[in-house]
Amino acid sequence: MDADEVRGRASDLPAEPGVYQFVERSARSDDERASGEAASDAGSESDLRGGDGTVLYVGKAVDIRDRVRSYADARSERIARMVERADDLAFAVTDTETQALLLEANLVKRHQPRYNVRLKDDKSYPLVQFTDHDAPRIEVTRDPDPGAVAFGPYTDKGRVETVLKAIREVYGLRGCSEHKYRNRDRPCLDYEMGLCTAPCTGEIGAEQYRADVESARRFFEGETGALADPVRREMEQAAQAQEFERAANLRDRLAVVEGFHDGAGAAVAAGDEDDGAATTDVLGVAVEGDSATVARLHAEYGQLVERDQHRLDAPEGEDRVAAVLAAFLTQYYAERELPDRILLPEPHGDDEVAAWLEAAGVEVTVPGAGREATLVDLALKNAHRRSGGEDELGALADTLGVPRPERIEGFDVSHAQGKAVVGSDVCFVDGSAETADYRRKKLDDENDDYANMRRLVRWRAERAVDGRDDRPDPDLLLIDGGRGQLDAALDAVEATGWDGPEAVVALAKDEEVVVTPDRTYDWDDDAPQLHVLQRVRDEAHRFAVAYHQTLRDDVSTALDGVEGVGPELRKRLLRRFGSVESVRQASVDDLRDVDGVGEATAETIASRL
Repeated sequence: MDADEVRGRASDLPAEPGVYQFVERSARSDDERASGEAASDAGSESDLRGGDGTVLYVGKAVDIRDRVRSYADARSERIARMVERADDLAFAVTDTETQALLLEANLVKRHQPRYNVRLKDDKSYPLVQFTDHDAPRIEVTRDPDPGAVAFGPYTDKGRVETVLKAIREVYGLRGCSEHKYRNRDRPCLDYEMGLCTAPCTGEIGAEQYRADVESARRFFEGETGALADPVRREMEQAAQAQEFERAANLRDRLAVVEGFHDGAGAAVAAGDEDDGAATTDVLGVAVEGDSATVARLHAEYGQLVERDQHRLDAPEGEDRVAAVLAAFLTQYYAERELPDRILLPEPHGDDEVAAWLEAAGVEVTVPGAGREATLVDLALKNAHRRSGGEDELGALADTLGVPRPERIEGFDVSHAQGKAVVGSDVCFVDGSAETADYRRKKLDDENDDYANMRRLVRWRAERAVDGRDDRPDPDLLLIDGGRGQLDAALDAVEATGWDGPEAVVALAKDEEVVVTPDRTYDWDDDAPQLHVLQRVRDEAHRFAVAYHQTLRDDVSTALDGVEGVGPELRKRLLRRFGSVESVRQASVDDLRDVDGVGEATAETIASRL
């Protein structure tokens, strides 16, 4: 690549955190390589060639576009030779800089690119493992045991150790070796210090210990309250007892626990199998016109190590994403080793494919929440942000006759026959989701879609006019709906005098037509300006539905009116069992395990449900 080509390729890349790779796909002779690389490149070249070419360099960036553009003016002769040798670029977006750091480290270890500086000791980031024993041990490790369940990797070992100490104090999980655990006739010092419940000598029953292990695992799976709630209660008790130093220490620990899943690393849970290397594939699908992109993230033993994209012809009719998934699963894995687990954004809906995967022992999951759902979201993000895409925002600006809409806000309303009415306000910047600027609003219950949309947009407009919204004004407002919803939104904008947006348009879901104040557009399915609006519309719809479901469960469930069950206990029950149906199926003993549920309340819940 020359400098102009690097700048041109960089302009198509997203301005988001992630990882980029310079790749050599063209065949070159050994003589050509030798003449182009001086003695400063000492060392033998790893044979990394294959169908995807040779990875020359892997880098991470807060802004992929800016970082890649900088290679047009290489800072050293070595990097200049790398750029000249490369003839392709690949990239993967991540949600955070931490995830980019971890993915870069794993890709460097896997591909061993000759132009990267590589650590000789090949150390990995720490993980937390629960060993495969009758009484599992919890510990930080870089080399998990066979049969263990591992979570991680994490970049901040100090925070991990703080959380582990909290886990052991709350749940009493052992941290000793098997040698120390076996054949004991009395508990060790950890038991006296309150760090272990001593399953080795039967101070705690095997069933109760297993239950404590499961509670601890739920925390690493993303349920922060499994650890934060007990620590908070202990902190409050210490404060009431005027043990202020201990309360302050617990306060600091609580802050680490509550922020653990946001900043300690990108956790991926993967159960280890006989060979010690359980594998997970995460798939995301983007269907645009008559083509589809499937993004695959691959994790081995809890670490995200690979990412690739594949193009398919999109089928016609309904459930296009499901059809793409079914086709991809059969075609991609027919000649490849199946992973132990596959995470999908939605069911593939093919009974024959399901039977094949089940017979092969593959666990197929459509996660609804937690870390697995976060991975699926990341795969979807990569599917939508494929390399070399068209200038969607430029096409949208040209078609609508407005300035380029760098910032788009999408609005949708969700409710159940006028109950638990909520509105979503999502934000996309430069064609990509800006989740930090998402907002949601609980609206008055009314079974009128137009009135609900008017109230939602008026709420946003009034906050902007009064200076109470800390976000910049959008260039374009996108309303989920047709002419009625658009007119309601325009009424709200006009009534408040908000002059921020350059344009307000609506996208009707059934017909996929774009409605503006002056006309209606029926663009081709493969029109780039339609694609960007569809992404914003779909995300506004998803965000609204997710909030509506949460609010509906919170406001109206079968637990309402059950004697002894108030709002806080209801939340704890739903947090513990996941749904009212799971609460209904729980035994009295299971119900009593929930904090605040006594025997009488447990029996009342069981009988009423």
